[in-house]
Amino acid sequence: MVNDETLQFGSLNVRRLGFGTMQLTGPGVWGPPSDHERAIEVLRHSVELGVNLIDTADSYGPNVAEELVREALHPYPETLTIATKAGFTRAGPNQWEECGQPDYLRQQCEGSLRRLGVEQIDLFQLHRVDPNVDADEQFGLLKALRDEGKVREVGLSAVNVAQVEAARRIVPIASVQNLYNIAQREGDDVVDYCQQHQIGFIPWFPLGSGKLSVDGGPLEGLSLELGATVPQICLAWLLRRSSVMLPIPGTSSLEHLKENCEASNVALSDAAYDNLTDSRRAIRRWAMSG
Repeated sequence: MVNDETLQFGSLNVRRLGFGTMQLTGPGVWGPPSDHERAIEVLRHSVELGVNLIDTADSYGPNVAEELVREALHPYPETLTIATKAGFTRAGPNQWEECGQPDYLRQQCEGSLRRLGVEQIDLFQLHRVDPNVDADEQFGLLKALRDEGKVREVGLSAVNVAQVEAARRIVPIASVQNLYNIAQREGDDVVDYCQQHQIGFIPWFPLGSGKLSVDGGPLEGLSLELGATVPQICLAWLLRRSSVMLPIPGTSSLEHLKENCEASNVALSDAAYDNLTDSRRAIRRWAMSG
């Protein structure tokens, strides 16, 4: 079970371990899952285990993940937060192209409202800042959607500190979602900025896209010492790294779902946390090898 510790994403109160839906779609994040019923079961069981933030995107499938969320969980419990994203077009498996045209973002927001079956999206995130569109226009569209009540809170994804600051001059930012895990910490300054300003930080690929969960690496000794799995240690390190951190590990496996949820109950000692933090280079070399 996910423990009861919570944090604030703007006006949203969420537990500190969520669930990401990208892995519920087909290969290349394209098309339906190979096992539809299992995908539905995983989503439902995540909520039963105490998860109260589900993160998805219009581009996962595309549309597939949002539709799975609605099928599995609608009508949504009052305590459940649904976060989605817009800002990509998809032409095929593993193909992603930024599109931050305001008209497109508005169109995708309207589509997400329909697919999710809601009148207001709890957390609407700009999936990427399109370098070919004036950033203020993209942030301004997020503000307009918030002012109109179509979205409750606004977030950003794959941004640096300067972009977060630029967006905050236009619209309140509740969350930032960046690549970040125990081996890949190039975004430390963004995490620290979010901590300073009490902005929720959602690390994607929190397990290094699965590589960090493989046994036999530099975390194996600590795993045996704590009686926790390597993925649980990776997630526990993230939770300890910052009080505004909210990992969203995704999986299509019920077994891995339960394992991930139990990570919120793994306690790292000061010494273990410091050792993991200081071992960044060794962990990264191993995670990036092969």
